[in-house]
Amino acid sequence: MGKSKTGLTATAFTILAFLFVFIAFVTPYWLETDGRLERPKFIRIGLWQVCFDEFEDTRHWYDTKFSGCWWVFEEEYYIIHDILLPGFFVATQFFFTLTFTLLLIASFLVALYMCCSRQHERFVLLLWVVGADLIIAAISGTIAVIVFGARGDGRDWMANWEHNNISWSYALAVLGVLFLYVGGILFAVEGRVHNKKRERALSNTQAQAYQLEQRKGHTVI
Repeated sequence: MGKSKTGLTATAFTILAFLFVFIAFVTPYWLETDGRLERPKFIRIGLWQVCFDEFEDTRHWYDTKFSGCWWVFEEEYYIIHDILLPGFFVATQFFFTLTFTLLLIASFLVALYMCCSRQHERFVLLLWVVGADLIIAAISGTIAVIVFGARGDGRDWMANWEHNNISWSYALAVLGVLFLYVGGILFAVEGRVHNKKRERALSNTQAQAYQLEQRKGHTVI
């Protein structure tokens, strides 16, 4: 039941990745105002929540003003959905949600890994599946953070763009994605090591069996 240092390190990185990705997923601090404006209309936004202070349609099609923190899909926001939810932000939501979903699956698999014996016939397969899951999650997360990093604080999105900065939730997302890569690669390496050990053990067993058969043959003669 004992696990190698590589396996334990991979598990630790996966736990850290889960913690950082989860916090980034649920907190509304991907983009926020820098605090230099006296009454900024835009306060902050995360993947699922946005905060305004008398924010209004920048095209002046409607006179409605929005204040407070609400779910980004709130029904009242329908008149500014095209402003609030541009394509790049929807893509960020999609890919980071995929990352979080894959990480949930990986967390269950890592729990199985911690309970599973090295001698189990599917132990190596489990390691490879965990590694692949984490690496795919990392790739999806990479797409999300690159897209948001490139467009999130651009002049064509939120009001007073020059006073809007990428914030700490985004930083945690980036760290979480990096830890996913480390965890995934380490699990893949661990799977390769155990596979090599099994191949050597099988080869030795076959060699011993062959030698035993040879001895029996000589004895009969």
